[in-house]
Amino acid sequence: MRRHHRSAALTTAVLVGALLAAGCSSGSGGKQAETGGGDAAAGKATTPRMTVAMVTHAAPGDTFWDLIRKGAQAAAAKDNVKLVYSSDPAAGNQANLVQNAIDQKVDGIALTAAKPDAMKGVVAKAKAAGIPVVGFNSGLDNWRELGMLEYFGQDENIAGQAFGERLDQQGAKHAVCVIQEQGQVALEARCAGLKKGFKGTTENLYVNGTDMPSVKSTLTAKLQKDSSIDRVVTLGAPIAMTAVQSVKDAGSKAEVATFDLNKDLVGAIQRGDIQFAVDQQPYLQGYLAVDALWLYKTNGNVSGGGTAPVLTGPAFVTKDNVDSVAEFAKKGTR
Repeated sequence: MRRHHRSAALTTAVLVGALLAAGCSSGSGGKQAETGGGDAAAGKATTPRMTVAMVTHAAPGDTFWDLIRKGAQAAAAKDNVKLVYSSDPAAGNQANLVQNAIDQKVDGIALTAAKPDAMKGVVAKAKAAGIPVVGFNSGLDNWRELGMLEYFGQDENIAGQAFGERLDQQGAKHAVCVIQEQGQVALEARCAGLKKGFKGTTENLYVNGTDMPSVKSTLTAKLQKDSSIDRVVTLGAPIAMTAVQSVKDAGSKAEVATFDLNKDLVGAIQRGDIQFAVDQQPYLQGYLAVDALWLYKTNGNVSGGGTAPVLTGPAFVTKDNVDSVAEFAKKGTR
């Protein structure tokens, strides 16, 4: 059962003001990249240069991770940190990337634990080597047992419940939750929370998130087969944009709402193509993960006391408040 840590979100408040400027742009995918930061930092630390490895489960082309990376770059620029970013959606390959960071004797590691079992061994090796590890984005239920210092992210089950309650308020009756990677703990938790919070019918639909034509055809066929579906719930902005097309192709009356945000999705909310999005603030996650390692290394600080996560969401973005977010999305930081 998930632990609730609503109060932990307050620990992020003092840091939010530093995040309004954009980092330098980046791509996504599995290649390593050393970053210099950009103009996001107001000043630069005079502490000794340190190296932080950020290792994620990002799939190539998923723009969500560009936001994570920009936040990390901004913190690195401020903290005099050399940031080495790498990613691979395959859990075993991601673990190998973490091992590479250990072999390189980095000063700290920030990682996502979408498949926690795959991270157990390498996190233990990092600890044995005296390298602090923080978690972010995925692995909220597992970060402490894995031995990480801190965790920054959204309680996905709680976010799913809030999502379901909002669907109830809108009078929805039948939702399909589209999962683009089976077994990914954060995605599964979102749909589980949705089912718990929504009084109507919820069913999961598994698709291959790396093949958008397949996503589109699978969802279109589902909507054509079952006209009672009145809500399509997606778990990422690119999937949401594809779902809008599927609804049109199927001649369905279903409406689309989603988790996660990007610039294109902000425009879709403004146009009314998508009802709302749950924003977990990925820029903030990337920023806090890097900054936390710097604070630990230079001042022994541990956010949440090492026992509670620091929550970065959920925040609902709707047609009523999307304009206030749009200016930041245009800069590529929301």
